Amino acid sequence: MPVKDKLTDREIRAAKPREKRYELSDGACLYLEIMTNGSKFWRFRSQGGGRVLKRSLGQYSSDPTTGVSLKEARVERDNLLKAQEQGNLKEVLNPSKPAELPTFEQIARDWYTQNADGWAPGHATKVLYRMERFLLAPLGQRPIGEIREPDLLGIIRAIEANGNLETARRVRQVAGMIFRFGVVLGVCERDVAWALKDVLKAKKTQKHYKALTKPEEIADLLRKISSQTCPCTAIVKAAVLFSFHVFMRPGEIRTVEWSEIDFEKALWEAPAEKMKKGRLHIVPLSKQAIEILQSLRPLTGHGRFVFPNSRNLLHGDRPMSGEAVRKALQAIQVESTAHGVRTTASTILNESGLWDGDLIELQLAHAERNSVRAAYNRAQRLDERRKMMQWWSDWLDNLTRQD
Repeated sequence: MPVKDKLTDREIRAAKPREKRYELSDGACLYLEIMTNGSKFWRFRSQGGGRVLKRSLGQYSSDPTTGVSLKEARVERDNLLKAQEQGNLKEVLNPSKPAELPTFEQIARDWYTQNADGWAPGHATKVLYRMERFLLAPLGQRPIGEIREPDLLGIIRAIEANGNLETARRVRQVAGMIFRFGVVLGVCERDVAWALKDVLKAKKTQKHYKALTKPEEIADLLRKISSQTCPCTAIVKAAVLFSFHVFMRPGEIRTVEWSEIDFEKALWEAPAEKMKKGRLHIVPLSKQAIEILQSLRPLTGHGRFVFPNSRNLLHGDRPMSGEAVRKALQAIQVESTAHGVRTTASTILNESGLWDGDLIELQLAHAERNSVRAAYNRAQRLDERRKMMQWWSDWLDNLTRQD
C-alpha cells in the first residue's frame, strides 16, 4: 500500500501502535514515528554530505501547548530544507534552543512504558524506583541529547559516596538502556553511560563466611541478636530471628507484607513475583515465628511491610534495606551471612535424619523440574512441612536455653 504524501490530524490521531515501531510519511523528509506504547514523534531525515542527517522535532500533539502540531512540524521541516539548500544544515541540526529537543524524562518514560509489561512486577518496581529516585530528579528536564558523561558520573559518584556500590551499578545500567533507546529514536548521539562502566568503584571482595552449623555457634548468634546490648533496631532483630525460623532468601524476608500472612492458618503465602523461581511458595509458620510477627504488629502493622525501612517507619511503604541484616551480623561480630541461614537450616535438618531430603528441598523453595510433582508436593506435603518447621523452631529454642 503506497504511503500518502500528506498526513492529516485525523489520520495521525487514528494511527494505532503495533508490535513494532513504524513510520508515516508526510513527504519531503518529514516522518511521524509511532512507538509501541502509542507515543508519536516527529522525525526529520535527509541526505546531506554523503550521510543521513536526522533530527527529532518533538512529540506530536494536536494542542501546540503540549507538543508539536502537524502545522508546526511542517514549518520546522521547511526551515530545515531551506537551511539545507543554503548549505548550513549542519548548524541547524545542532540548535541553540535545547527546549526543542525531547527531555530525558520524556524518553525515559517512553522506554519504561514500552518494556515494563514484559518484566516481573517486582523488577519493574525496582527499575522505576531507580529511574525516578536517581535519574529523573537531576536529569529529567534536560534535553537528552545534551547530557554528557560528566553529568551522569556526578550522579553515580554521589551514590557511591553513600557506600551503595551495587545501586550505582544498577543505576548506570538503567541510564544506559534509556540512552540507547534515545539513540534508536534519533534524539541523542550515543549512550553516555557506556564509558562509566570503567570508572565505577569496584566492589570489595567479600569474605565468604561459612554457614554456622555447630550448635554452639548458632546459639551464640541467637543470644547476641536477642540481647539488650545488641545495637540493632527491634525491626532488624526481628528480621534476623524470623529468617532463622523460616529460612527463606534474604530478599524474600525483607519484602514480606502483612497481607501475605494468614495468622489463623499460620501460613505465609509468598507470591510468585517475589520468589526466585517465579512460583507461589507457602511457608508454614511455627509458634515461634508467629510470636515474632505478633511482637512487631504494634510497631509496623499499620504499614505494608512487616520489616519496613527504618527511615520510612511512619508509612511503612518501603521495605528494609538489603544491607540491614548484614550490618546487624557484622555489629555482633558473627561470621555468617543472611543467606547462610538457609545452609544452616538445611545442614541441621538433613543431619538430624528425621526429615526426607525432598521435603527439605521443597521448604527451601528449590526448583522442582517436574511441574506435576511440584504441584502435588505443595498440595500434599504441607502437614509434613508444618511438623518439620515446628521441630526446627523448637530445636533453635532449646539451643538458647542450654547453659
